[in-house]
Amino acid sequence: MPSKSGNLSLRDGDGFVVTPSALPYAGMTEADLVRVGPEGAVAPGARHRPSSEWRLHAAIYAARSEAKAVVHTHSPRATALACTRRGIPPFHYMVLAAGGPVRCAEHATFGTQELAENCVAALDGRRAVLLANHGVVTIGATLAAAVTLAMEVENLAGQYLDLLAAGLKPVLLNDRELEEAAAQFAGYGRAV
Repeated sequence: MPSKSGNLSLRDGDGFVVTPSALPYAGMTEADLVRVGPEGAVAPGARHRPSSEWRLHAAIYAARSEAKAVVHTHSPRATALACTRRGIPPFHYMVLAAGGPVRCAEHATFGTQELAENCVAALDGRRAVLLANHGVVTIGATLAAAVTLAMEVENLAGQYLDLLAAGLKPVLLNDRELEEAAAQFAGYGRAV
């Protein structure tokens, strides 16, 4: 697993707290996290620079008031699929965990405002997106929810790639089938 690629953040007032740039996760502590204002100003006393993707996090928080956490990974299977510039079609109902089929955002250089804008556009109506030739981004009401969704996207990407590698063409769920699954999803995971 990569030791320092990817990043995560939590909304904090009008800004957010994000992982630092290029610091290996294994040795990271809470004191290493960086508080960033909505326009990118780093809070005084920070020990590190914020992640190079701070613009991506800022843009998501500005566009999506319900997002309280953002997770960006370079997980192997989702990243491999993103390198084909394909999203994840509705071959399995679990795409609904992301709000529907997972789109692949247009390519832009990492750390740029263009990438942030492409990500936000592809996230419209969704909670997960692949970044072309880069990785995956998920959002959630909690950090645990965003991490769980990132793992689900990785699983879906792996299943989809396995089908493609086997030379099989997956049968995609149609709109009616997705609507029926979404109705079932409405109560999924809730206590009685």
